[in-house]
Amino acid sequence: MTTKRILVVDNEEYIQEVAKICLETVAGWEVLTAGSGKEGINKAEEFQPDAILLDVMMPDMDGPATFEKLQANPATQKIPVILLTAKIQASDRRRYAEMGLKSAIAKPFNPLELAGEVASVLGWN
Repeated sequence: MTTKRILVVDNEEYIQEVAKICLETVAGWEVLTAGSGKEGINKAEEFQPDAILLDVMMPDMDGPATFEKLQANPATQKIPVILLTAKIQASDRRRYAEMGLKSAIAKPFNPLELAGEVASVLGWN
């Protein structure tokens, strides 16, 4: 099995670090990080990750706006996106699903379970 490449887009550096360490250690995946929606879009185009974990609340361009730009770009529109969000209710989940997002993972997430949640959502088990 080839190593999966994950892009974590979050404006909080410690979330990037925790996700990176957990996904690399637990799953053995290659993890790239970005601190903004714009940086995330650029890295997604350049590195073509297997999936993107995207924070909802970010300054300048939030997660849903970033996702729309990823979807509008032929180079990135097929990359599955999972939102990382502190605010997750049934209505939010429905709206995210309607937008075409794979899923949403609640923050704070359990670092040891993150890789399993991502793999489960994307059918990588």
